[in-house]
Amino acid sequence: MSKRHANWDTRSAISKSAHVVERIGLAMAGAACGLFVAANLIRSNIEMGSGTAALAMLAFGAIGFYLGIDLPPPLHDPETPPSHVARTDSVELFSAIGTFLTALTAVISVYAIVVDERLALPLVALIGVAWMIGTTMQIAAGVIARIRRQAA
Repeated sequence: MSKRHANWDTRSAISKSAHVVERIGLAMAGAACGLFVAANLIRSNIEMGSGTAALAMLAFGAIGFYLGIDLPPPLHDPETPPSHVARTDSVELFSAIGTFLTALTAVISVYAIVVDERLALPLVALIGVAWMIGTTMQIAAGVIARIRRQAA
């Protein structure tokens, strides 16, 4: 059994199922964030074409939360002693910033919709761009973490 599969292979079926359900829940949360930002953009009369753009934002948000929040832990070589200098994992930081941006834009969008606040068009466009950057950061972090893990 390889090191990278040892943890997954030793988990019970219930534990594996719980993990899958958790990941699906994260994907639904990301989809909701994408939908709220899309609704705010549409409500502000930003031309997004048909409902296809909103559906794309839903899917992109789901993928971002699915891949970018639940990062596989990096493998540690037991022969390498831990250094005394604290290190920052850039992938973890990328994921954290992406998740924060995505959630923040969703909260602002929900607020604007619920209280019927008409935000200035440049602010709504900035919310859309920040959401796209955050979601892209989540997806990139998730993909990089998984590539790293496969290469180890």
